Amino acid sequence: MIKKQYANQSRLRRHLRVRKRLAGTSERPRLCVFRSANQIYAQIVDDAQGRTLVAASSRDVDLAKVKATIAVPAEGAEGDDATPEAFRGLEANRRVQQAYKVGQLLAERAAAAGLKRVVFDCGGYIYHGRVAALADGARKGGLDF
Repeated sequence: MIKKQYANQSRLRRHLRVRKRLAGTSERPRLCVFRSANQIYAQIVDDAQGRTLVAASSRDVDLAKVKATIAVPAEGAEGDDATPEAFRGLEANRRVQQAYKVGQLLAERAAAAGLKRVVFDCGGYIYHGRVAALADGARKGGLDF
Protein backbone atom coordinates (compact mmCIF):
# COMPACT_ATOMS: atom_id res chain seq x y z
CA MET A 1 0.00 0.00 0.00
CA ILE A 2 1.27 3.46 -0.91
CA LYS A 3 0.99 6.01 1.85
CA LYS A 4 0.27 9.56 0.75
CA GLN A 5 2.69 12.14 2.12
CA TYR A 6 1.21 15.51 2.95
CA ALA A 7 3.45 18.56 2.73
CA ASN A 8 2.20 20.21 5.90
CA GLN A 9 2.63 17.02 7.93
CA SER A 10 6.23 16.80 6.73
CA ARG A 11 6.79 20.46 7.58
CA LEU A 12 5.38 19.97 11.08
CA ARG A 13 7.62 16.94 11.60
CA ARG A 14 10.67 18.97 10.55
CA HIS A 15 9.55 21.83 12.80
CA LEU A 16 9.23 19.57 15.85
CA ARG A 17 12.62 18.02 15.15
CA VAL A 18 14.26 21.45 15.10
CA ARG A 19 12.30 22.66 18.15
CA LYS A 20 13.79 19.86 20.25
CA ARG A 21 17.11 21.69 20.09
CA LEU A 22 16.00 25.29 19.62
CA ALA A 23 14.38 27.44 22.31
CA GLY A 24 14.12 31.15 22.93
CA THR A 25 15.43 32.56 26.18
CA SER A 26 15.12 35.97 27.77
CA GLU A 27 18.54 36.99 26.42
CA ARG A 28 17.93 35.49 22.96
CA PRO A 29 14.26 34.99 22.10
CA ARG A 30 13.12 32.92 19.14
CA LEU A 31 12.04 34.53 15.85
CA CYS A 32 9.52 32.11 14.38
CA VAL A 33 7.99 32.27 10.91
CA PHE A 34 4.69 31.01 9.56
CA ARG A 35 4.08 31.15 5.84
CA SER A 36 0.65 30.65 4.32
CA ALA A 37 -0.21 30.66 0.64
CA ASN A 38 -0.64 34.45 0.45
CA GLN A 39 0.56 35.90 3.76
CA ILE A 40 3.61 35.63 5.99
CA TYR A 41 3.69 36.03 9.76
CA ALA A 42 6.62 36.40 12.14
CA GLN A 43 6.88 36.79 15.87
CA ILE A 44 9.57 36.95 18.50
CA VAL A 45 8.80 34.57 21.37
CA ASP A 46 10.34 34.12 24.79
CA ASP A 47 9.86 30.39 25.40
CA ALA A 48 11.02 30.59 29.01
CA GLN A 49 8.10 32.86 29.91
CA GLY A 50 5.81 31.52 27.20
CA ARG A 51 4.86 34.86 25.71
CA THR A 52 5.11 36.72 22.43
CA LEU A 53 7.25 39.84 22.68
CA VAL A 54 6.90 41.30 19.18
CA ALA A 55 4.87 40.29 16.13
CA ALA A 56 4.50 41.44 12.52
CA SER A 57 2.69 40.12 9.48
CA SER A 58 1.95 40.99 5.89
CA ARG A 59 -1.57 41.95 6.99
CA ASP A 60 -0.35 44.81 9.24
CA VAL A 61 -1.51 48.31 8.40
CA ASP A 62 1.95 49.63 9.37
CA LEU A 63 3.50 47.67 6.50
CA ALA A 64 2.72 50.40 3.97
CA LYS A 65 4.98 52.80 5.92
CA VAL A 66 8.03 50.52 5.62
CA LYS A 67 10.12 51.08 2.53
CA ALA A 68 11.75 48.01 1.08
CA THR A 69 15.30 48.66 -0.06
CA ILE A 70 15.83 45.68 -2.31
CA ALA A 71 18.19 46.61 -5.11
CA VAL A 72 16.79 45.46 -8.44
CA PRO A 73 19.63 44.92 -10.92
CA ALA A 74 19.64 46.70 -14.25
CA GLU A 75 18.97 44.88 -17.50
CA GLY A 76 21.80 42.53 -18.38
CA ALA A 77 23.53 42.79 -14.98
CA GLU A 78 23.64 39.14 -13.97
CA GLY A 79 26.20 39.17 -11.16
CA ASP A 80 25.16 42.39 -9.43
CA ASP A 81 26.40 42.31 -5.83
CA ALA A 82 23.80 44.88 -4.68
CA THR A 83 21.05 42.24 -4.82
CA PRO A 84 20.94 39.97 -1.75
CA GLU A 85 21.51 36.28 -2.44
CA ALA A 86 17.98 35.37 -1.39
CA PHE A 87 16.53 37.55 -4.15
CA ARG A 88 18.49 36.42 -7.19
CA GLY A 89 15.76 35.86 -9.75
CA LEU A 90 12.96 36.74 -7.31
CA GLU A 91 13.26 40.55 -7.20
CA ALA A 92 10.00 41.14 -9.07
CA ASN A 93 7.97 38.74 -6.91
CA ARG A 94 5.40 40.69 -4.87
CA ARG A 95 5.26 38.20 -2.01
CA VAL A 96 9.05 38.13 -1.63
CA GLN A 97 9.09 41.93 -1.45
CA GLN A 98 6.28 41.73 1.10
CA ALA A 99 8.23 39.26 3.25
CA TYR A 100 11.28 41.54 3.15
CA LYS A 101 9.14 44.43 4.42
CA VAL A 102 7.69 42.26 7.19
CA GLY A 103 11.24 41.43 8.32
CA GLN A 104 12.12 45.12 8.43
CA LEU A 105 8.93 45.95 10.33
CA LEU A 106 9.64 43.18 12.84
CA ALA A 107 13.18 44.49 13.34
CA GLU A 108 11.86 48.02 13.97
CA ARG A 109 9.39 46.74 16.55
CA ALA A 110 12.07 44.57 18.18
CA ALA A 111 14.42 47.55 18.44
CA ALA A 112 11.63 49.55 20.09
CA ALA A 113 11.18 46.69 22.59
CA GLY A 114 14.93 46.59 23.28
CA LEU A 115 15.69 43.33 21.45
CA LYS A 116 18.80 42.96 19.32
CA ARG A 117 19.74 39.25 19.31
CA VAL A 118 17.36 36.44 18.37
CA VAL A 119 17.44 32.79 17.35
CA PHE A 120 15.90 32.16 13.92
CA ASP A 121 13.30 29.39 13.62
CA CYS A 122 12.11 28.92 10.06
CA GLY A 123 9.21 26.73 11.20
CA GLY A 124 10.10 23.67 9.15
CA TYR A 125 10.17 25.66 5.90
CA ILE A 126 13.16 25.60 3.59
CA TYR A 127 15.37 28.68 4.03
CA HIS A 128 14.64 30.03 0.57
CA GLY A 129 12.40 32.59 -1.10
CA ARG A 130 9.99 34.32 1.27
CA VAL A 131 11.50 32.87 4.45
CA ALA A 132 15.00 33.98 3.43
CA ALA A 133 13.64 37.39 2.40
CA LEU A 134 12.04 37.86 5.81
CA ALA A 135 15.30 36.91 7.53
CA ASP A 136 17.29 39.25 5.29
CA GLY A 137 14.89 42.12 5.98
CA ALA A 138 15.18 41.50 9.73
CA ARG A 139 18.98 41.50 9.49
CA LYS A 140 18.98 44.73 7.51
CA GLY A 141 16.64 46.18 10.13
CA GLY A 142 19.20 45.53 12.86
CA LEU A 143 18.42 42.08 14.31
CA ASP A 144 21.38 39.81 14.95
CA PHE A 145 21.03 36.07 14.33
